[in-house]
Amino acid sequence: MSEIKKRKLLLSIFIVNNHDGVRVSKLAKKSGVKGTTAFLGYGTIDSNLLDFLGLNDVRKELVLMVANEKTTDDAMEAISKSLKLQKSGRGIAFALDVTRVLGIRDLKDMIEIREERKNIMHEAIFVIVDKGEGENVIESAKKAGSQGATLINARGSGIHEQAKLLGMDIEPEKEIILLLSESHKTEEIIETVAKENHLDDPGRGILFTVDVSRTLGLFEGKK
Repeated sequence: MSEIKKRKLLLSIFIVNNHDGVRVSKLAKKSGVKGTTAFLGYGTIDSNLLDFLGLNDVRKELVLMVANEKTTDDAMEAISKSLKLQKSGRGIAFALDVTRVLGIRDLKDMIEIREERKNIMHEAIFVIVDKGEGENVIESAKKAGSQGATLINARGSGIHEQAKLLGMDIEPEKEIILLLSESHKTEEIIETVAKENHLDDPGRGILFTVDVSRTLGLFEGKK
C-alpha cells in the first residue's frame, strides 16, 4: 500500500529508574513535547547478591511521548544529558515511527507514513484516556473486530489535563489500551473507537498507531 509522504512523527519510549519519570516529562515539555504518559514497570538484574537480599526486581518508570522528529531529537538530547543515559544502569530510550495520530491537534496533519507498507500484516493501536474510560474503548474496538486488548494504568501530563490542588500540580490517572490489529481492520477500529469515545474533542484522549514487524501468539479466528 503506497501512501503520501508527510512529516515524520515518532513515539519515544523512555525506561528510567523509579522517580526519574517526572524529570523526563518536565524536560520533554521544555523541549516542546505537548504531553507525556508514564507508568510503572519492573526491570530484572541477574545478580546472586541481589537475589539473596530480595532486591533483584528493580522498579522502573516508562514514559511515552509522541512528537515530530526535531522535537524528539531535542527532547532525547536534553533528557540523555540530564539523566546521564550514556552511563550503565541510568535508563534506555528508543523511538518508533508513528503511522496515525488522533487527539493531538498540533500533530494531526504532520504525520509521515512510510511510502511502502506492503509487508505490514499487523499494527499496534495505543489509546490513552482518563481512568475509567478504558473499558469503553475496549468495547468499541471489539465492535470493530478487535480480538483482544491490554489495559495499563498510568498517569498523564498534558496541557489540557493538568489540574491543581492547593497550588500543586496533580497529574491525573490515565489508562493505556494496547490493541493489536490486522492491518486491514485497523481503519475501522480507529474510526469506531474515535467516534464512540469522542477522541476529536479536546482533552478526551489520544490514539496513535505503529507498525508491527513480528508477532507471536496471535490467532486470527475465521468468521
